[in-house]
Formats: sequence, structure tokens, C-alpha cells
Amino acid sequence: MSNHLLFRLMQKLPVFGMMLLPAAAGAQVIKGTVTGEGSSLPGASVSVAGTAKGVATDLNGQFTLDAQQTGKLTLKISYTGFTVKELQLDVKAGINNIGSLKLLPTSGQLGEVVVNGTMAPSQIKALSIKKNALGIMEVMAADAIGKLPDRNAAEAVQRMQGVAVARYHGEADAATVRGTPFAWTSTLFNGTRMPSANVAGSRAAVLDAVPSEMIQYVQVSKAITPDIEGDAIGGSINFITRTAPAQRTLNVSAAGGYNTFSKDGSYNGSLVYGDRFFNGKLGVMLAGAIWDRQWGTDSYDVSYNTGLANAVQQKSINTVMFKRYMGKRQTYGSNLGLEYKFNGNHKVFFRGLLDKFNDIRPVYESYVDYTNRRYQYNYRYSHYQTKLNSFELGGEHQLGKRLNVDWSVADNYSKFFLETPPTSGFKGLPIATFRQRITGGFNGLAADGMKYWSFDSPDGTGDDPMHFNANLTNPAEIMDPTKLTLQQMVISKLDTEEHDQVAQLNFKLAVNSKLSFKAGAKYRHKERTGNYGANKVYISNAALGVPNSPALLTLSQLQTEKFPNKGNFFSNMENDYSQYVMNPLTKDQLFNLYDTAALRANGMRDVSSASNATSFYEGYENVTAGYVMAEYDVTSKLKMIAGVRNEYTQLKLSSNRLTTSATGSEVKPVTVTNNYNALLPMLHLKYALSEQANLRAAFTRTFVRPNFPDMSPGETTDLTKAPATITKGNASLKPTFSNNFDVMGEYYFKNIGLISGGVFYKDIKDVIFSDRSMETIEGTSYMVAQPKNLQDAYLVGAEAGISKRLTFLPGFWSGFGVEFNYTFIHSEVKVPRLLNNETVTSATSLPNQSKNIFNAILFYERNGVMVRLAGNYRGKSLETINQQLGPDFYIWTDKNFTLDASATASITKRMKVFVELNNLTNEPLRTYMGDKRRITMLESYGLRGQAGLRWDIIK
Repeated sequence: MSNHLLFRLMQKLPVFGMMLLPAAAGAQVIKGTVTGEGSSLPGASVSVAGTAKGVATDLNGQFTLDAQQTGKLTLKISYTGFTVKELQLDVKAGINNIGSLKLLPTSGQLGEVVVNGTMAPSQIKALSIKKNALGIMEVMAADAIGKLPDRNAAEAVQRMQGVAVARYHGEADAATVRGTPFAWTSTLFNGTRMPSANVAGSRAAVLDAVPSEMIQYVQVSKAITPDIEGDAIGGSINFITRTAPAQRTLNVSAAGGYNTFSKDGSYNGSLVYGDRFFNGKLGVMLAGAIWDRQWGTDSYDVSYNTGLANAVQQKSINTVMFKRYMGKRQTYGSNLGLEYKFNGNHKVFFRGLLDKFNDIRPVYESYVDYTNRRYQYNYRYSHYQTKLNSFELGGEHQLGKRLNVDWSVADNYSKFFLETPPTSGFKGLPIATFRQRITGGFNGLAADGMKYWSFDSPDGTGDDPMHFNANLTNPAEIMDPTKLTLQQMVISKLDTEEHDQVAQLNFKLAVNSKLSFKAGAKYRHKERTGNYGANKVYISNAALGVPNSPALLTLSQLQTEKFPNKGNFFSNMENDYSQYVMNPLTKDQLFNLYDTAALRANGMRDVSSASNATSFYEGYENVTAGYVMAEYDVTSKLKMIAGVRNEYTQLKLSSNRLTTSATGSEVKPVTVTNNYNALLPMLHLKYALSEQANLRAAFTRTFVRPNFPDMSPGETTDLTKAPATITKGNASLKPTFSNNFDVMGEYYFKNIGLISGGVFYKDIKDVIFSDRSMETIEGTSYMVAQPKNLQDAYLVGAEAGISKRLTFLPGFWSGFGVEFNYTFIHSEVKVPRLLNNETVTSATSLPNQSKNIFNAILFYERNGVMVRLAGNYRGKSLETINQQLGPDFYIWTDKNFTLDASATASITKRMKVFVELNNLTNEPLRTYMGDKRRITMLESYGLRGQAGLRWDIIK
């Protein structure tokens, strides 16, 4: 069905073109490409001298200018850091292709910076694109990404104004704009939203699979235009992959590094080659990158007895865990770009992207279980794999003198999966659990027999979280491999897969030098499968008390290996926790335990739940979108962009419903549908206060679609609990909509820099939360957990930034510069909950939203030397809402500040050495429940760094 629709859309292209051709008659068009020092120049100003007629070059340095006259005229081309070029033309009726126009650097310091600078050329490109953009956006160019130690797409965008990232065991893996939940930010590749294999089912894209070397530009749109996909309440982040260069280029980089936590090395390398053949008609770009690194993390995790009925005891400690991750991460990326120009009016292109991310990590978990009076030790071998593939074929065509058409078809695929253990037919995350009874019990318990931190204890008896002590009655009763017995084995399924087929068609019609129209259509067919939380569970018959069962295996009876970096175990905390260090199983030993013969010999019984059937869902989502917009120069200084976008979504999902009663379990298949429409009007105003200053204002309406697991028809009913419970998805969820208002001012310095500031407001409707409520169904009371559209919300904020080179200082000091941006955000949403059988509401911020975000960079660039010191701050943010218990039980991530550094020095004009350092502050990641003292997780990573060589062999 989807391939048929793609074919039909492409069939219509010539028809639509012919319909619009009459309107394109009678124009004189000038086309060309502006280049500089070895590359195209985006955002260059091209105008007819002595008139107000002018355009800016696109990302490839190309322009199309309506001359509106025949005969002789002077074409003027200007770009920051380059001399102005004037070209005498004799314009003929129709299309005038003038080819490539090369600009030369200016004389003096600015020109020297352009030629010899390591950072300035990328800044000029980014600022030129931003200055000429129709919408409110931030831009980063590829060579700027390489100036800081950012090795994936998420690490790169954290430097941009208003962007915050989530860190997963020391590396950024997701990004959000203006403090909204991560799923509210749209992640695009070359203008098309990429599929997401987010393991938790969120629509938020996981970016740690994308090496930064694959990226040519990053555009962060904070107020989108109608030609951008509309599911972007926070904004959209568009990663533009590398395309064919203006001339031959070849560069390589190689580096080696070290991680102070894992005490091991890392390496990475990249190669970028581009060229043009057949008199420039065929362009080729090939890029490849590999990043292989050892890493490690210590995570101190505390869980609380929030499920108890007693309000005081809900803050008592259930378990305290000391968890070590020690593993390897591998990122592989390759990018192929092809372009063929038939002539100045027609070209076709192909983009291919293949990325793979391996996250291989044995995990060692040792913890004290106060509720069950025991030690527990878990060993798991995690080999998470993420694939991200994208293939796109498209074309751009000048059909007539005023009409431009572009089209593309794409096939995009993303998958998150595990293929362990090889000894089992059921694949997922294998976990072996050992337990040891604590027969002597504990000291330091409160009068009610529970373990507390002292500030939560009803009688003040307890510990400080950072000085944890198990308080054993018998201190000699430590974890012992001869007493830790294998009692449970689990394989947890975590697979997610998305496959998108996309076709799009855009028309742009220049009516005259002041007015142009743009219209387009886009169709996406998405197929999605998810299997999150299905578990294959084995429990020892001996642990269940089955007579004549094989004896429980102890950890000491199995093949183990040395615990990694034992002397560094939780060195960031103030007590000695060496008693929790156990030599772990070998990987092969873990896998062999799941062999059928081993399971039988060790008396392991399969007790997997019928609820696994509700964890799986599959289905499709079809999106048909269209837009129309106009660009109108109201005056020579005021530009208006107005239009509307419409997106119609059709959804179908299939899963299973499970009903469990005293007589057994029943599973039934179920399929649901959900169709909805999003009409999105938008208006942008851009006023040129001067040649260097813009004032922008925008109204946009955007939305986000519900996450797939929230809409899954999977449903579990458990009649054995009191009260009976129903857990289900909600296929009738409405999208969340937002009316967005933005005002932004920009001033561009003549010596490469910018100062900007603005305010923004979002009025948000139908926010989705997981609702818990009591319902009576056929005379029986149930506690129903289900996502619902509950309360509205709002978000208001302000942002400011400056990028300034201190060239007014004398001599050596003129090489210094600063970049600083700050964003303040306040949001509020009211969360309802049941309290004493009445519904009450409490106000809180949106999930993942930090009130304060800033980036601060101090740099020095002069005489072939560049040094940067970069700080990134993200204030505390709400992560999890406990709707049932209220704000005292919300999970927060504490504020976080990281400091990174890099330095580059030129050996020759084309060869540079570099040093990069991450996490100089050795900043841990900390989460807590309600009170900042009530730790739920404290994670530390250590420092990492690398040194290497970049060689522009051909430039």
C-alpha cells in the first residue's frame, strides 16, 4: 500500500509542474554558486547593484535571483571575511546560468582569520545561515562540531542556545529544545523526521548512534515554518548530512585516548573524501568514522517502599545497591552523497547513511535488601545494539523561469535489539540473581523496624546517604560467594523497531521580486513493533521448596573472573564498600546457564508470566501532510512569512489483553485505530533594523503525537489484588497541541560574532500523563492505570547569547573571544491525584525541563593555535511524576555542570594536532526523590581525553 502511494505521488510531479508553468512566464533569472576557500558559502548576499533586489545563497552556496530586466547590470556578491565581488552581466530573457563565483579573503586580520583560523570559517557559515533564515533558529557547521570533544550528534548540539541533553552513563544520548520533554523535540535528518528505536517507546530520537563526523550542518528551529514537519512543540533539530563539495577534498583524523575510570584506552578515526567528475556534473562525498572506547560507571542506587500504605514508611529504604558498569562502546558511521547536475536547471541526488552503535557492558549489582533481610548479587551481560539506516533519492528542477520543484523518496530504518544469550531461543538481556540470607539482622533501624535516612526517620534513627553503612548485627556476616546461591535467572526482552517510507514534493513560485509562494506535500508510512518488558523467568525449584530438587548453586561453584578495577570501587564516596565487591561470572558461564540441559540439571523452572503477551505490539502509522506558505517583502526592511500546514494521522496497533483471576489467565488479541488531524497556522515577521540587525516575531501552532506504548491496546487485568487492577494503553489519546509566541532580536558584529536575546511563550493543551483512578465496572471496583489527556500547561522563557572576538585588544590579547548563552524557562502543569477519595491537583514543571541552562566558552585563536574551554550547565529537572503519591515522591535530576577543553595547533597549513578533554570537573549525575537529600541514584564516570592528528590532504 505504501509503495503504491509513493509511486502515485511521484507520478503527479510533472502534472503539478505543468499546471504552474503559465504563472512562471516572463522572467529573467540568474542562477549560480558562490564559493570561497575550498568550499561553498551559504548565506552569501547576492544582489543587483543599485536596486533592492537580492537573495541569499542556500546551504550549498547556490542562488536563484529574479533580475526582472534584460540587458546589462552589475551583480554584487558579499560575504563576511571576503572581498566584495562585482560582476558585469548581459542578462538574456529566460534562465541565465553563470556557474561558480569564487570570493577571495579580505586583506587584514579578518581575512587572515578566514584563511588560517580553525574556528572562524565555521562561525561565519553558521551566522550567515542564521541571519538569512526565515524562521528563528540556531546553526552549527561541521567544522565547528570538530572543535570540541563531542563525538556524537547529541554531544554536539548541547553547545547551542536553548538546547539541553540527557546523559546516559556519561555520554549525551538525547536532546531537547527550550526545556520541553524530549519527545516534544523533533529530530530530522535532511528535513525528514528519523524513526526512533527508543527502548522505552518514546518518540524521542536516540542520537548516540550518530557520529558527529557524518554531519555537515545542524539547524535548531525554535519557531518552525510551514515547510517543516509540525510535530515539534519544543522545536526541531535538523541534522544535514554531508553533500558533494565544490571541489576535491580529502581529510583524515586519528586519535587515541584514555578513560580514568575504566583505566583503559580508546581510539577513533574518520575519513572524508569528496570530488567532482565529468566537468563538475557528478559530485561524490564519502565519509566514514569509527569510535571505540572503554568506559565505566559506579552507580549508587536507593529504592524506597513507596508501595506501603503507611505514609511515613513510604520513605523507608527498601534496597541500597552498589552497581558497577564496565564495558565498551563502539560507534560506526558511513555516509555516501551523490549528486548529478544535468545542467544549471536540473540535478538529482542520493544520500545514504549507515550507523551502528554497540553498547557492551557487563553489570555488577551488589545490594542490601532490607525488606527481605538479605544480600542480593546480580550479574548481567548487556550487549545493546542500535542500527540507524537512511537512504534518500531526490531531485531539484527549475521548471520555467520562476518555478522551482524539488522531490525526494526515502527509506529510513531504526532498530534497538539484543541477541543474547546465544544458548537460548528467547533473546534479550540475561540476568543471573544470587541471594544470601542475613540471619543476624540489622542495627540502626527505627522503632517501627524499618531502615531510614535520619532526616526521614520517625524517631531520628538512621544514616546519612553519603555515609551508608548496612549496620549489620553481626558485622562478620558480609557477602560471601560460598553463601550467595543462584535462585533466579531472567531474560528481559527490550526490542524496538521502526521503518519509515517517505515521499515529498515541493514547489516554489517566484511571482515577482517581492512575493513568492511555496507549497508541498509529504507522505510517511511507518511500521512499528515493540516488545518492551516481556521476560523469560526461571526460578530454582530448591528456592521454591520443591522436594528432591537439585541443590542451589553457589557463586563460588561457577566460573568467575577478576572484578575490574577493584581498588577504585566507589572511591567518590566516603566509606569503604569493598565488602560489596564480588568476582563476577564469566560471560560464557552466564550464557551456559541458559542452555536447556543446564537449566534441567540445575532444577530451574520456567515461571514466565502470561502478561508477556501484553508487552508486544505492532502496527502502522500513516501521515499525510500538506502546506502552503508565502514570503512577502512588505517593505525593503520587513519580510512576512505566512502559511498553514496540515497533517492527518492514521494509526493502527495490535496487541493482547490479559485477564488474570483465581481460576487462571486468559489472553485475547485486540486491535485499535486512532485517526486525527492537526491544522497548524503560522506567521513570521522579520524586520531588518539595519544591515547587521534583525528583529523577529513569530506565532506558530505545533503538536506532538502520543507515544506508541501509551496507545498500545495491550491490557492486563489482575483480579487477585485488592483492589483489582487494570493496566492498559489508550488508543483514543489526543495529540498535545501548543500555540507558540516568539520575539527575538539579533545583532551581528562585523568581525564575526553575534549578540541576541528574546522571549517565548507556549500555551499547551491536552498534556498526556499516566492516570490512576478508581473505576466501578460491572459492580467491581478497579484501580485503573492508563495514559490520559489530563491538564493543560504553559511554558514561558527568555534567552540571550553573545559570541564576540576581542579583536579590539592589542597583539596577543586580540586572539581571545567568548561565547555565552543563557536560557531561563518556567513551566507549569497541574497534576491531578486521588487523596482520601477526592481529586486534588498540584502544580509542577514539565518533565525534563530545567529552569536554567547555559553554555560558557572561552577561546583563543591566533597564529594557527586554537584553545577552547567550554562549560555546560543544566539546572535540576523533573524526571518522573508519581501521580498517586504526589510531589514528595517525584524523581528529580539535580543540577549538572560539565567542563570540557580542547586545543588545536597547526603543524603545517593542512596538518593539525589536537588534544581534547571531557568532564574536567568529574561531575556526577545525581537524582533524588522529593527532598534533595533523599538520593535515588548517584552516578560517577571519571575523566576522559584523547590526542590526535587531523590532516587535510586535499583542500
